[in-house]
Amino acid sequence: MKKLTTRQIALNGIVAGLYAAITILTASFAYGNIQFRLSECLCVLVCFEPTLTVGLTLGCLIANLFSTVSVLDIVIGTSATLLACLLTVKIKKALLVPLPTIVCNAIIVGAMLAWVLAPDTFWQSFALFGAEVAAGEAAVLYVLGVPLYLFVKKTGLMEKLLAPKKEA
Repeated sequence: MKKLTTRQIALNGIVAGLYAAITILTASFAYGNIQFRLSECLCVLVCFEPTLTVGLTLGCLIANLFSTVSVLDIVIGTSATLLACLLTVKIKKALLVPLPTIVCNAIIVGAMLAWVLAPDTFWQSFALFGAEVAAGEAAVLYVLGVPLYLFVKKTGLMEKLLAPKKEA
């Protein structure tokens, strides 16, 4: 296994903190069946630095400790983010980058919400909650995530952040 650099570890900490803080500060619309978790736009960053999967997963875990839905969100919601990040690493086309996050959350979080909020009508609720989660994810990822992806790609920001400091 490749050893992480100090800069990668620091960047993971920053991303984890940003994800958690943004989610907690926008809790009124970041949790539940209709959610716009603005922090999810950060998931596109794994295309440039796959190790950020750690920071994003940790940030999601911290944010989900404050979930208003269920204690299950801590494990299940965090697992959805982890899986989405692992799948997103492989994608390089800007318009396709959001798809793993949208699909993983729609299926995994949608199923969890149906199980917790409407177990008697699981399949109907799963279809509805999954569609609602997918819509919120798509809105955030296409309105914020894709522009973030394009900005980082155009400016080479990730390379600049992770490049070793040059001695004078």
